Amino acid sequence: MPGAVEDEGPDAGVAAHYGSPLGEQRALAGGLGLVDRSHRGVVRIAGPDRLSWLHSLTTQHLERLAPGETTQALILSPQGHVEHHLTLTDDGTAVWAHVEPGTAGPLLEFLDSMRFLLRVEAADVTGDHAVLTVMGPGTGAAVTSGATVTMRDAFCMDVVIPREDLAGWADRLRSAGAGLAGMWAHEALRIAAHRPRFGVDTDHRTIPHEAGWIGSAVHLDKGCYRGQETVARVHNLGHPPRRLVMLHLDGSEDRLPARGDPVEVAGAAGAAVGFTGSAAWHYELGPIALALVKRTVPADATLLAGGIPASQEIVVPPDAGGAVKVTLRRRDDLRAPSR
Repeated sequence: MPGAVEDEGPDAGVAAHYGSPLGEQRALAGGLGLVDRSHRGVVRIAGPDRLSWLHSLTTQHLERLAPGETTQALILSPQGHVEHHLTLTDDGTAVWAHVEPGTAGPLLEFLDSMRFLLRVEAADVTGDHAVLTVMGPGTGAAVTSGATVTMRDAFCMDVVIPREDLAGWADRLRSAGAGLAGMWAHEALRIAAHRPRFGVDTDHRTIPHEAGWIGSAVHLDKGCYRGQETVARVHNLGHPPRRLVMLHLDGSEDRLPARGDPVEVAGAAGAAVGFTGSAAWHYELGPIALALVKRTVPADATLLAGGIPASQEIVVPPDAGGAVKVTLRRRDDLRAPSR
């Protein structure tokens, strides 16, 4: 589209912005906005055993997933580290999932290795299908009718459509009043909503408790799955070694920390206590970021993210796990889509 500026890194191939990143955020938060996320991977799993099979492989309770219901799920390593994050729904005949760019292939390899004699068929359909995200209080079913599948939660509505119809869908949604917004706007609102992104706000050691995925992507009352021992042990007996925080960065700086920049305690000499994940300029909150820090870091400590002073907003409390009943402090910057 005219004015589109391509993003970099994991979001290369789609627009970072269309000329007004902060204005695009306002469109997403206050009206109706459209974000091109067609770079994400799309996987389709068909067959009569699909739900019970995925139930046994993932952290989510999927055996009785109702058609049209949207949920999240993780696939863990045997040691309990997060290897994949899926947003998925079932259309009555198949499960559709979208995943981080570049991860559909490795996910499919894992799924194929676990098929055995079950009646399932998994396919990477990224070449044929694309993801568009519609956000804001103006979002409704009428706006996205005719999509292959729709995945809706309180933050946004993802629609999977035939890739060949991408431009036509964009024109149709813009005709319905949707303003174009780039990934910079989407990411700023995601960070403010305390929603971690796999591979950006996580590393190879991340376990679900650290990122606040208990409840949203991990069901604690289900049968065995790979990595469950770690989840159960942390939940019942201990605490995760790290915790997710949102950082309110010093607004006097004219830069943002980069992904992977070390997080340190201000005024304390020593090694880093964590790393920076996503960072963005928010239209109301100013510069913000997500970071994984050691659980023992005092919650009121001023931190340095890539050298930039920052205060903490707790996402995962220091006492998470250990059978402590925790209510995550999530923001509600966007109203739930109208039904």
